Amino acid sequence: MTTSETMRAVRIARHGGPEVLEPAEVPVPTPEAGEVLVRVSAVALNNTDLWTREGAYGRPGDPQARSGWRGPIDFPRIQGADIAGRIAAVGPGADERLVGRRVVVDPAIYDSEGPDANPVGLMGSERDGGYAEYVTAPAEHAHDVTESPLTDDQLASLPTAYGTALGMIERGRMREGETVLVSGASGGVGLALVQIARARGARVIAISSGSKSDSVRAAGADEVVDRTGDLAEQIRAAAPGGIDVVLDVVAGDLLSAGLPTLREGGRWVVAGALGGYDVNFDVRRLYLHNAQLIGSAMHTPTHFRLLIDLAVRAGIHPVIAATHPLEQAALAQEQLARREHVGKIVLNP
Repeated sequence: MTTSETMRAVRIARHGGPEVLEPAEVPVPTPEAGEVLVRVSAVALNNTDLWTREGAYGRPGDPQARSGWRGPIDFPRIQGADIAGRIAAVGPGADERLVGRRVVVDPAIYDSEGPDANPVGLMGSERDGGYAEYVTAPAEHAHDVTESPLTDDQLASLPTAYGTALGMIERGRMREGETVLVSGASGGVGLALVQIARARGARVIAISSGSKSDSVRAAGADEVVDRTGDLAEQIRAAAPGGIDVVLDVVAGDLLSAGLPTLREGGRWVVAGALGGYDVNFDVRRLYLHNAQLIGSAMHTPTHFRLLIDLAVRAGIHPVIAATHPLEQAALAQEQLARREHVGKIVLNP
């Protein structure tokens, strides 16, 4: 492999607004034992980028503490969890035959090596990510998608949003024919939930704003309810028999109002708190109806392999809202924060 000594990157040296995203010339990273060096062709944006930059995750016992995804960040940090590209070099002990393969990188840092390991760190927060021309990753996290008909932009859209969505669906044990409610359905994870749930044979009721309802229906929603109205009343009208599984990235008042709409034995899966993290609900609606409230952070290695299989056979087609050059990372994050788009925003280093 021939590269220059340095590469272009965008990194943060402190928590703050979009202005803390700074273009920089930094050394090309060297893959360590068991790692690969990936030349980044596309890196997709996520809410995790915004919240990590802002330090908005809090810490156990101190919800107001400034923190990365799972703790204090080692600055300066190159952001970006969702990476598609080609392997440019391998470190000691990695397979030389990987060079040149088109890959999607699993951005999770796991707590163990098992198939059901839990993510306890994330690229772009706990280690450098893909807002750069090159990035290193463990070789086993670089999944071969050379045969996928999806574009690089679509492939980069998969790891966090679609990985989180698949993790929610798997942990919620969603089955074919069940009625599913998806909150925040026009966002990255929400649209992924709609697409995957529909592909798996669920009846999908989506919550979104009226202006985006056509796009959400096009992604596979059977019905769309307007988030600005009386949600509990709209949900009951759309699903008189109740909801089997709620796939929720909003929480807040939705959880309080919506819990009684679950069927007996229903599951409410939470993977975000766009509507607020401080939630009150009637706990009797939980235990008297054998309902389950399930937390879901990203995916396991098993879930990610299911996602890669979907990508290789193009079982889903991520929607791309906009693309920007790497140097416009701050502008792209501002666009993401406005939430006026449908689909994924992607940087092309």
